[in-house]
Amino acid sequence: MKKVMRKIWSVVMAVLLLFSTVSWTIEKHTCMGRVMNVALFTKAQDCGMLAAMRVMEKDADENHCCGEETLTIQGQDDLKISFNDISLDQQVFIVVFTNAYVALFSTTEQQTNINEYYPPPLLVRDIQLLDETFLI
Repeated sequence: MKKVMRKIWSVVMAVLLLFSTVSWTIEKHTCMGRVMNVALFTKAQDCGMLAAMRVMEKDADENHCCGEETLTIQGQDDLKISFNDISLDQQVFIVVFTNAYVALFSTTEQQTNINEYYPPPLLVRDIQLLDETFLI
């Protein structure tokens, strides 16, 4: 469950980063006060009224009933943060947190058994029988 939540969280953060860094342009074409076309990232298609007025040889600029509105949302450009811009306490925290986080995924060495190659002492007499003590 934790792995799934981590993956979901990383995807959400990536999408959030994408949406905050991309510049958004929304263009709207109106004709006689009515919205004819809305476009995202591209130019909105006109309704053809301007071309019709040119064909009829009328001055399209004076009698223009169409309008274009453009809304531009600028994305972030300065995402590169220098390590020197961060205070000393924050630098210490980042270094310690990174080391602790990396240590979570490192494999630990198994403890070596120092008595592995030494045999146990030879029993001269069975002490459990002599003392009459038995493990139950």
